[in-house]
Amino acid sequence: MKVSKNIVLFMLMLTMFITFNSFGLIIPVMPTYLKTFGAAGQVLGFIIALFAFGQFLFSPLAGTLSDRYGRKKLIIFGLFVNGLSQIMFGLSTEVWMLFASRFITGFGTAFIVPPVMAYAADLTTNEERGKAMGWLGAAISLGFMIGPGIGGILSNVTLRFPFYCGGIATIIVGMIAILVLPNIKPAIQVQTKKENLIQQMARSIKTSYFVLLIVVFVFQFGIANFQSTLTMFLTYKWDYTPNDIAVVLIAGSAVGVIIQAFAINHLIHLFGEMKIILLSLLVAAFSLYGMLYVHGFYIILLGATIFSTATALIRPAVNTLISKTADHEQGYAAGMNNAYMSLGNMIGPALAGTLFDWHMNIPFTFGSLILLGCFFITFAWTKKTTIQQQSA
Repeated sequence: MKVSKNIVLFMLMLTMFITFNSFGLIIPVMPTYLKTFGAAGQVLGFIIALFAFGQFLFSPLAGTLSDRYGRKKLIIFGLFVNGLSQIMFGLSTEVWMLFASRFITGFGTAFIVPPVMAYAADLTTNEERGKAMGWLGAAISLGFMIGPGIGGILSNVTLRFPFYCGGIATIIVGMIAILVLPNIKPAIQVQTKKENLIQQMARSIKTSYFVLLIVVFVFQFGIANFQSTLTMFLTYKWDYTPNDIAVVLIAGSAVGVIIQAFAINHLIHLFGEMKIILLSLLVAAFSLYGMLYVHGFYIILLGATIFSTATALIRPAVNTLISKTADHEQGYAAGMNNAYMSLGNMIGPALAGTLFDWHMNIPFTFGSLILLGCFFITFAWTKKTTIQQQSA
């Protein structure tokens, strides 16, 4: 059965949406759920870190395997592992079971994200890729955005019900993927020697897109830093209610979804990926630092939305540029992309929480300096690359 490109892209979007929606729907439930285990914030920190650690460890492997054997089998495997691990999380009776199931969820997610990104690259031309990456980014953002709301509603049944629903929904998407996704293989079959994680990370340093991987790490670090401290910052400094904080977060995410879905492809054609990345890094750095000096609900809402919009522009622009540069190693490049993103997700919240304990302003200052430093590194790399291309 021949399936149209648009249907395949929609299936890839649905896969990303359900993966990150299932992650988002547990957020409002976790504090109360952990109380049933006699656990609190430190355990939640470990749970988040283990999810990211699972992704970090296995994303490079998943990307490389998808270059060898195609994308479909790995995506389906990841969806089923992800779904079953969420159900396991809901059935947990000990804290160690929570840790194990979230690590397995990270493992499963590693077999979803890089193959999906590589599949989108296989499916599209260079001209179409920005649009495809924008739609996938929008699916991720939408999943994150509405996940907490769905989780809150489902928790009215029982605290464990959101985990069961997320797991079952993910498995259903896996079954649909078996029927809908064509089993296409990469245009060029790469025969690479087997490498462990350290060797793969070391090889990434020598790639032509290494600076872009640094950008991935830095902006994900900035996002994780922002998201993990903003709620505490608004609570302690301005006495915001959970509803106020939800509006601030959702408004920024909504604007990001719209831009990724409908504007990013046009912006890439108009300005190019690198100009979008540089400008967005600059805007993200100043808007993050500016959060320290604004007050009033609507001004804070505007500042958070500007930051979220800037980071929403970076993600598809970087993904598109890495994909265009990666040539025949789309799976490896997507795997490294996800690995560096996972590093940002691990380090960002842990460091931000420590800095916040010292002083609530420090995470915002430090995060903005990191983003600004990344801007200058990327700008210098772009200038150097341009000079080398002109002299070649």
